[in-house]
Amino acid sequence: MKNVVVCLMPGAKFDRATGGLFGAARRLDAPLTAVIPGPADDELVATIAQQADTVICADASELTAYQPELTLAVLQTVCEQLQPDIVLLSGDTYSQELTPRLAGRLGGSSIGDAQGLAIEGDHLRVTRSVYGGKAMAVVELRRSPAVVWVRARSFDPEPARETPGTVETRAVELSEAARRHVNATEIIERHVETTGDVRLEDATVIVSGGRGLGGPEPFEELKQLASTMGAQMAASRAACDAGWVPPHWQVGQTGKKVAPELYLAIALSGASQHLMGIADAKVITAINTDEDAPIFRHCQFGIVEDYRNIVGPLREKLASLLS
Repeated sequence: MKNVVVCLMPGAKFDRATGGLFGAARRLDAPLTAVIPGPADDELVATIAQQADTVICADASELTAYQPELTLAVLQTVCEQLQPDIVLLSGDTYSQELTPRLAGRLGGSSIGDAQGLAIEGDHLRVTRSVYGGKAMAVVELRRSPAVVWVRARSFDPEPARETPGTVETRAVELSEAARRHVNATEIIERHVETTGDVRLEDATVIVSGGRGLGGPEPFEELKQLASTMGAQMAASRAACDAGWVPPHWQVGQTGKKVAPELYLAIALSGASQHLMGIADAKVITAINTDEDAPIFRHCQFGIVEDYRNIVGPLREKLASLLS
């Protein structure tokens, strides 16, 4: 393999997910270049330099915040210059949006939700879950470059390098074709939802509610429990689709993939699509009235009981222990 490129999004931070992304890249044992499109603060650049052989700050004057066409054009331009064999992106929404498009622009192949990476001969093999998390598949990407987004926190970070990599600021001049794509779109409005102090993907403890809660009001009680535990809130797709809780709480195949130390599932049956989103949780605990609920086949601890008889006393007990 000639080289591996890690592409970050504008405004990226070096959090646990980014650390795992670089951990995955470094385990491929190939020269590693990190590309930071748009402005980047000195602290982020210095941290990334402790992970990569080379850090390229792609200086595009228009790129001050994420804009899909412009970000894609900048990453395409830099990758065409570097000619990588493998391009890795994180599991955030922006990276998922750009991964197949970047592969198409570069004439390569793409895949997402990687949970394992290995080089076999001249090709990259990606391990990912299939059939709603019921099986694992190994997919070989034979068209170079292989462009892949990886599941958040599926890989452990690597220690900082003893010698930091070189840092280069590179002015990016877009081609006329790229410029036409950029000019064809316009951001009309940006809306940022408050998601809490910690991203759900980075949370170490999560309290999650499902359809069995019956409505939005019980989630207020779960919020009090989460606050006592120092946990983040989450929910099943059914609860989000019903409008009981915000969409960014959704965990599952079509939502967030999480890997907390503790995942507390309350009134949540545990459909295969939801289980796919919590497959990397260290400990799963469930409270459900249905003793045959699928969640009980995948949790380490479970209580067959009405959540209303458990949540209040549990919060009170935890509060007394922590006071």
